[in-house]
Amino acid sequence: MFKKILSLALVVMMLVGCVSVFTSCGEDDVFKVGFICLHDETSTYDKNFLDAAKATQQALGLEDSQVIIVKDIDESEECYNAAADLVDQGCDVIFANSFGHEDFMIQAAKKFPKVQFCHATGVKAHTENLDNYHNAFASIYEGRYLAGVAAGMKLNELKAEGKLKGSVPKIGYVGAHPYAEVKSGYTSFYLGAKSVCPDVVMDVKFTGSWYDLDAEKNVALALINGGCDLISQHADSMGAPSACEENGIPNVSYNGSTLATCPNTFIVSSRINWQPYFEYMINCVQNGKKIDTDWTGTIATGSVVLTDINTAVAAEGTAEKIAEVKAKLVDGTLNVFDTNSFTVNGEKLTEYLADVDDMGDFKGETNVIKNGVFYESEYRSAPYFDINIDGITLLN
Repeated sequence: MFKKILSLALVVMMLVGCVSVFTSCGEDDVFKVGFICLHDETSTYDKNFLDAAKATQQALGLEDSQVIIVKDIDESEECYNAAADLVDQGCDVIFANSFGHEDFMIQAAKKFPKVQFCHATGVKAHTENLDNYHNAFASIYEGRYLAGVAAGMKLNELKAEGKLKGSVPKIGYVGAHPYAEVKSGYTSFYLGAKSVCPDVVMDVKFTGSWYDLDAEKNVALALINGGCDLISQHADSMGAPSACEENGIPNVSYNGSTLATCPNTFIVSSRINWQPYFEYMINCVQNGKKIDTDWTGTIATGSVVLTDINTAVAAEGTAEKIAEVKAKLVDGTLNVFDTNSFTVNGEKLTEYLADVDDMGDFKGETNVIKNGVFYESEYRSAPYFDINIDGITLLN
């Protein structure tokens, strides 16, 4: 009898243990995604990612408990700690949004091989060769080119009305850092403007920071005072747009519309739409599929978009011209970095060794020009166009 009672007790204990195990496993099996952001919604750059994360959650029907977002994570060991904490919270895939997060995401990927780590603007996934570390970007140079077309048309309008500050149309560009991503952006913007306004020139001045409201505003003011007729930027605050609004200077912003706060100067904005990548990344993990080592979205896939045009400020016919140029970008009959459209020290480029394999030596090893086109984001997702072309003056 004692043996029967003992056996029954053991069975009950085993059943209780199984229930406990199954309950625990069930909780662990709930899919979770983590997002690491450099700043919060006050940064136009980070707000773009945060909006995409929310849209992705809604599109995929994820619960709030399945989407964990951490903000104001510095480009330091703080990023690794944030990633490790997200792993502890059960995240199956973790995404970080700033260039300086990369080394810490790689550190986390090596520490937690069962978790997938994805990173925007990074350059090392294809050389690290980790199964669980991936880079992603988009051909934003296409969007910037289109925004440049809008800028060029506005400059033509100012020229026709006799409102230019100098003898030729001049763009001012507020840049964060002299990195390839920024150079690729302002060069494509300039080429878009030049395609409709052939005599345009551009001054570029850097702030030394991705997000610095005062510095960006002061740089924009310096460019305006230096004779620039229109301002654009690759910097993440409202500094430059607000300077334009206060001084009545047309502005082409980045990462979202500034119409609400700058109704008298905002023309249009280009941005990367991260939702297609977020959905792709999550679907891969949920279905056990491999995430691309380097993923590049395009204007054709909806990963590069423009805001609505502010017709109160934009030149007449801007929307129609942008639609015409966009169609050519989509069907491949127009290439942003066609080497016939720019020169370097008066010469046309026939080859260029880009630093695609970023090993810290700053040496180019990959010829990225073929058939008269500089192929940006083909050999890795992050930009590597770092050429100083004629017509653009770097002020610092």
